[in-house]
Amino acid sequence: MQTNFTKEQLQDPGTQRANEILRACVHCGFCTATCPTYQVLGDELDSPRGRIYLIKDMLENNRVPDAKTVKHIDRCLSCLACMTTCPSGVHYMHLVDHARAYIDKNYKRPLMDRLLRVVLARILPYPGRFRLALLGAKMARPFKGLVPDARLRAMLEMAPQQIPPVSRNDDPQSFAALAPQKKRVALMTGCAQKALNTDINDATIRLLTRLGCEVVVAEGAGCCGALTHHMGRETESHATAARNIRAWSAEIDGKGLDAIVINTSGCGTTVKDYGHMFRNAPLAADAARISERCLDISELLMQLDFPAGAEKELTVAYHAACSLQHGQQIKHHPKTLLKRAGFKVVEPADSHLCCGSAGTYNLMQPEISGQLKARKVKTLEAKSPDLIAAGNIGCMMQIGSATDVPILHTVELLDWATGGPKPAAMTAKTQHVSEVPILR
Repeated sequence: MQTNFTKEQLQDPGTQRANEILRACVHCGFCTATCPTYQVLGDELDSPRGRIYLIKDMLENNRVPDAKTVKHIDRCLSCLACMTTCPSGVHYMHLVDHARAYIDKNYKRPLMDRLLRVVLARILPYPGRFRLALLGAKMARPFKGLVPDARLRAMLEMAPQQIPPVSRNDDPQSFAALAPQKKRVALMTGCAQKALNTDINDATIRLLTRLGCEVVVAEGAGCCGALTHHMGRETESHATAARNIRAWSAEIDGKGLDAIVINTSGCGTTVKDYGHMFRNAPLAADAARISERCLDISELLMQLDFPAGAEKELTVAYHAACSLQHGQQIKHHPKTLLKRAGFKVVEPADSHLCCGSAGTYNLMQPEISGQLKARKVKTLEAKSPDLIAAGNIGCMMQIGSATDVPILHTVELLDWATGGPKPAAMTAKTQHVSEVPILR
């Protein structure tokens, strides 16, 4: 694609990167075949190619974003299926992230949009606040029919029936290896996941220590910054990411870290991109070494000689989170591990398509998200599974809200298969038993 940025424009690192990406695009249209929003809406401007044209025009002309451009960019899930499909290697993620930051700086959204975005940015990355919000949503849910805005109704509906108590395993500390030590790793405990499902981190710690890892929860580490980053709120997302970089760098410079392990794939995609996000910042070197050490839990388990288990009479439908299969290009490890543990693994049709969760997308674009959720659940249930496994809390909440098939994190099943407790989700549709949330 030919571009016409001026020398002055190209002095900006974000614009320079956008120019490189735009020039790689050859208009082939392969991306439209795998774009979920194009499949649902059928509008060229709701395909990656269409959005690329809108972004090019906006950036080249230093244009104040108009409502039409913002609408179509907001509708993008950032599922990154287009990057898997693209034969030209167009790095759409960096392009759309830059476009969203540009919009955040130059476009004044309607009042309700601004308020909703502020609420999400000020609540979701903070587990204590999020717990309070979930409790409030549970109390308000019986009155959701009186709420006129579909996005507010979606926020009320997202609260689980029961909210888990705080797991003290998420506090800064170190867990000794229970077998001869092979690695010392830091576990990113995350933010929203600590409020929605504490079983995942608990299972991860049990499994890794059983397989010979010392597991560290680093002082000062928290939200990865993905939620605000994909909303274009760069100042907030970079501040959050910088705290993680400093926290994990202190561990690397202290007793050392072989890996930073992440069990929420949406977070993993972002942390692996810290090197790019901070490429022109004072933290560039530290950010790069953090990204280099970042591993999805399935990547780390593949390095630890995961033991084979006896065959189990359970069929597991594996849902491939977009951030894992497209963002990190990890497609086989979770299935390999589940099979090695003794489970029969099946995959739904169109497994490359998004479930519609996508961070805050299911809250900001509930109608499109709902259509994608219904499609995903239908294809999963068509496999008649006993269980559904996924590697991302957002996907688990999204799919779990529309099916009676128990949905678990892959690591919960692997922990159970190697001696851990039977996951609570396998014995009840509601995944937690606490009646009252414990607040930090």
